[in-house]
Amino acid sequence: MPSVVGLLDQRELTARHRVDALGEEGDRIQAELVAAEREWHEWVIARSRVGEVLSPGEENVAGPDAAEEPSDRGEPPALPGSSKAAKPKSVVPMWRAGLAWSALSADYQRIVRAGAGAGAGSVKAR
Repeated sequence: MPSVVGLLDQRELTARHRVDALGEEGDRIQAELVAAEREWHEWVIARSRVGEVLSPGEENVAGPDAAEEPSDRGEPPALPGSSKAAKPKSVVPMWRAGLAWSALSADYQRIVRAGAGAGAGSVKAR
């Protein structure tokens, strides 16, 4: 029959191994957490920078491809011919004053023309 002290030593050793393993796992998780937080902060900064660039402001200067302002009748400006048109399936940029129509893909340019051609009536889409 095993001794009580021997059983206690065995249980203590098992508990110590578990504490060591959990400590190592905790260190690994802490390192992963630091890396994930760093990546998250980089995305927050990137979104902030893009927001600054896309938001209308005093530093927003219209380039040569910039579209004209919409007329008083609510019609969009004429689409300029540009070889720099956005590629199909590209992300639609947030609207801001002075945004060139060439920033939209050809498909989106057709959609805007169709909506502008509807006049005062509503446009239904599926």
